[in-house]
Amino acid sequence: MAGVVPLPPARHAVDPTALSHDPADLGELDDILTEGRGTLEHRVVSEIRCGHRVLPVHVICLGNPDKRLPAVGFFAGVHGLERIGVEVVTTFLRSIVRRLRWDRDLAAQLRRVRLVFMPLVNPGGLQRGTRANPNGVDLMRNAPVESAESVPFLVGGQRLSARLPWYRGPDRGAMEAESQALCDVVRTELLGRPFSVALDCHSGFGTTDRIWFPFAHTKRPIRDLPEVQSLSDIFEHSHSHHRYVLEPQSRQYLAHGDLWDHLYLTATNDTTTGTFLPLTLELGSWLWIRKNPRQLFSRAGIFNPLVAHRQRRVLRSHMAWLEFLIRAAANYEGWIPLGGERERQRLRALARWYGTPRR
Repeated sequence: MAGVVPLPPARHAVDPTALSHDPADLGELDDILTEGRGTLEHRVVSEIRCGHRVLPVHVICLGNPDKRLPAVGFFAGVHGLERIGVEVVTTFLRSIVRRLRWDRDLAAQLRRVRLVFMPLVNPGGLQRGTRANPNGVDLMRNAPVESAESVPFLVGGQRLSARLPWYRGPDRGAMEAESQALCDVVRTELLGRPFSVALDCHSGFGTTDRIWFPFAHTKRPIRDLPEVQSLSDIFEHSHSHHRYVLEPQSRQYLAHGDLWDHLYLTATNDTTTGTFLPLTLELGSWLWIRKNPRQLFSRAGIFNPLVAHRQRRVLRSHMAWLEFLIRAAANYEGWIPLGGERERQRLRALARWYGTPRR
C-alpha cells in the first residue's frame, strides 16, 4: 500500500509447505505465514514424535533483530489441553500481520523492537488432548529447579510416575525436547538485550485472569521487583479499568521445575542481559465453568471456553494487554526506574506483594 513504511526483509523466507504435516488444528498459522510472507521469519526449532506423526514446534519472528534493542516473546500451548492460549497468541499475530498492510506507526515501532512468537510449544499434548507432552511429562515442571520450600503434593511436581499428572520427568534426566526448544528460543532471541519480556499464556486457575511473575519455586522476591512494580504502574495508569490480578506466582502455590524460574535465573547470571521479565497470563477458566457447568463433563471444558461467544470475548479482551507489552518494551527507557526511584519502587512492591519491607 502506498505510504506504508516497509519493514526490513525477513532473514529467513517463509515456506508455507513447512506446516503441511502439522495436524494440531493450526491451519490458521499456515494462513498467517502466507499472509506475512516477506515480513515474518519462520523456523522449526524441534520435531516431536507423537504416535506415527512428527509434529513441528514453530517460532515466528518479526521486527528488528538488533540485540541492542528490546524484545517481546509470546508463548502458548505449553500444556496441550489449554488450547485457548494458543488461540490468543495466533489471533494477536494475525492482527499484527494484517495491520502492517496499512499501519505506518506499527511498522515504525517494529524498527525499535523484536517480536517472537512460539504459539504452540507442546503440539503433541494438543494432538493427544493432554496437559503433558507425549512422554507424559508436564513441561512446566520439567526444568532443573528445585524448591527448598514445601510444595503441594503432586501439583508441585512429582517423579513417581508419568501416569500421574504433574510428572517432572526422570531424576537427573535431560529436559524434554519441547522444554529445551523454548529455552533455546528465549536464550537466542530474548536474553542478551537491554530489556525483554516474555508472556506465556495458560488457563485453568480461578475465576480471575491473573498475570504472574517469578518466582514459582520460592517465596523470595526477584531481583527485578522494582521493574515489575513500574510496569504495573504504567499499565494501571493507561488501562485503569482492567480486571487482571498481578502478583508473584508464589502467592498461589509453589512448584518444582518451573521453566520461567529456570530462565529468569539464567538471565540474572548473564552479564549481557539487562532486565528480563517473564510473565504468565493465567486465564481464569473457572468463570467459564460457573457460567456453563456442563463444561465440567468435558476435559477440554475445564480449560477452555466451549461456547462460541465466550471464546470470542476472551480473544478480544486480552489484545490490549499484549499490545501494551510491545509498547512498554519499545519505550522501556521512559519508565524503567533508576537510582532512588528504583529503591522506592522496590519498597512499594515488597509492601504490596510480600507484606513487610525487606532491607
